[in-house]
Parts: sequence; C-alpha cells; structure tokens
Amino acid sequence: MVKLNRIYTRTGDQGTTGLANGERRSKADLRVEAYGTVDETNACIGLARLTAEPALDAMLARIQNDLFDLGADLATPPSDKPLEYEPLRVVAAQVQRLETEIDALNANITPLKSFVLPGGSATAAALHLARTVCRRAERLVVALSAVESEAISAEALQYLNRLSDFLFVASRAANRDGADDVLWVPGQNR
Repeated sequence: MVKLNRIYTRTGDQGTTGLANGERRSKADLRVEAYGTVDETNACIGLARLTAEPALDAMLARIQNDLFDLGADLATPPSDKPLEYEPLRVVAAQVQRLETEIDALNANITPLKSFVLPGGSATAAALHLARTVCRRAERLVVALSAVESEAISAEALQYLNRLSDFLFVASRAANRDGADDVLWVPGQNR
C-alpha cells in the first residue's frame, strides 16, 4: 500500500530522485525520463476522459491504472539484491486486454484511405496527444533497454506499443467511428 504523508521531502533538491528500490538517480536519468513520460501519457489520458463516452471512459480508466503499474515496473530495475517486496511488473494479460479492446473498437470503424490528422472531436484530439506522448515513452523505453546495465521486460515494451495503437483506434472511435476524422490531403496548401 502506498502511503504519502508529506508531499515535499527535499530529497530531490540536488537533482536526484529515488527509484522504488531506494537507489538514487539523476532526475535526467533515462529510466526516470521513461517512467516520467509514461506519467505524462497518463495525464493526457486523464484529459481525454473528461469528454469520453462511458464505454471508452471505462477502458481509459483501466489503462490509467495499468500505466501506474508500468511506472512502478520501470521505477524498479531488476537487481541481484533481494527486495522486501515483490516488484510490480506488467504482465502479458494486460497487453492482451489492450489487443482485445483494439479489435472491439476497430470492428465498426471505417477503413482509412489517408493518414489522419490529430483532431476531430475534443476526445479524439486528446487521445492523439496521448498517443504521441506514448510513442515518446516507447522510444525512451527502447533506448533504456539498449543500455547494457539496464533491463526492461518484454511486456513493458509491448504494452506501450499496443497502447499507442489503442489510442489511435480510440481516437477514431471517438470521431464517430472515423466519420469525423480529419484526413491528410498531401500537398493541399502548395
């Protein structure tokens, strides 16, 4: 159980932060950047939920919780040292649920004949913003996984990859199943 009594601790005043295992890292550390960008994705999803229809809102609420799981996963690097707790990790079932929800949303959507510009409804625009931040988080996690001394689970990376796909499909669903999508017209303003 998480217990937060004080919001400020002054422990980060010198530019470091604590990982879940107690290790101190620079606030500019790639791992901190990765889980910080997951947190940004979560905030964007929170914005999208303000105008989302109930069924989509329920999906987004589950995803927000999953993103806290992912943040905890990324904030707890694997270690040979024993921990006093079992680290929270993203699991394959979370990735599978996203795939199931993508398929359900996509079943009624008009097939694309052009790229979609971010926009349409307020919900769709917020979901596109969340998608682009999610893609940045994914790039950071890929970069982190390439560092020899760091390790990232396959499920953490898969979750981010599926989530960006989900957010794209959800944006189209929020645009009346694609009817209100704003399509790119190549060279339109030449």
